[in-house]
Amino acid sequence: MAKVILKNVGKSFGNVIAVADVNLEIGDREFLVLVGPSGCGKSTTLRMVAGLEEITSGEIYIGERLINHVAPKDRDIAMVFQNYALYPHMNVHENMAFGLKLRKFPRAEIDRRVKEAAETLGIGHLLRRKPKELSGGQRQRVALGRAIVREPRVFLMDEPLSNLDAKLRVQMRAELAKLHSRLQTTTIYVTHDQTEAMTLGDRIVVMNGGRVQQVGTPGETYNRPANLFVAGFVGSPQMNFLECAVTIEGEAVYLNGGTFRVKVPEVKAGPLKPCNGQNVILGIRPEDVLAGREAERFSESAFAALVEVVEPLGSEVHLYLKSGAHQLTVRAEPSLSARLGEPLPVALKMEKMHAFDRNTERAIF
Repeated sequence: MAKVILKNVGKSFGNVIAVADVNLEIGDREFLVLVGPSGCGKSTTLRMVAGLEEITSGEIYIGERLINHVAPKDRDIAMVFQNYALYPHMNVHENMAFGLKLRKFPRAEIDRRVKEAAETLGIGHLLRRKPKELSGGQRQRVALGRAIVREPRVFLMDEPLSNLDAKLRVQMRAELAKLHSRLQTTTIYVTHDQTEAMTLGDRIVVMNGGRVQQVGTPGETYNRPANLFVAGFVGSPQMNFLECAVTIEGEAVYLNGGTFRVKVPEVKAGPLKPCNGQNVILGIRPEDVLAGREAERFSESAFAALVEVVEPLGSEVHLYLKSGAHQLTVRAEPSLSARLGEPLPVALKMEKMHAFDRNTERAIF
């Protein structure tokens, strides 16, 4: 096993900067997830670690070894691709064994490794089948098996579940988590799906525009987002953002959104006092917005919002509301009664609020 270090790593395609000044240290046996929207630079970063993209600047280490100019085959890594990349004319056993044969491993050692990996992945009964005879989930297991038999120092996974249907993605997420727990191999995993990132990663690297926005545990990125982008990207439905004016009356701090006025809890008021008279962005997650009778109990901070969309999801309901210029998403109990086009009382759990600088978009708290 090995740690992976990226120091000031960058990649440019002509005048286009794809990745800028990435600094990361992936610990030995850690499962690190690179997450962000399409075009944010996460796959390019992974491909630079793999040696499939030449870096423009910086240094990459695997263990203590600088690998900037080391060929991909000599980096002791194994990569799992989005499209599986299986050889259609080979059966499962041959696909999994191919890399070992190229390295001239003894036949007995190849068979042992393939058998162990196949049993681990639950595909031991499929070893004689061709890829066309397999389901998407089975093909993905074969691709994982081909990486496992290498017994590499580092696994690199580039959106390996994106071609699977929703139910199978959930199943394979659990399988990947169990697999990492068993193998304890350093893993760098790329995805655009923040649910995958939250459920799989020991730590998450949120990227946007080729730059790292925040590095932290799933809990840290969810509960203490570093900026407006991370706050909106991590969490589903995404966080509500309401532009408000800061006003101070005596020792109390209020946020005025035009159609509502809410008091900031004392424990959070301090950082907002220098913003008196300025506008800030109030962030509140959908699960921290009360609606209906629950909201009516908060008479001082409750306000009305118009119901625009109702999405019943069985165990919960998502409401999309409008209050003046503000859009508000609420995650509520399915028993909540809400009718399209009618006003609904809502209240914000201000102890759960976030605040962001309107100009820099950085978190105030």
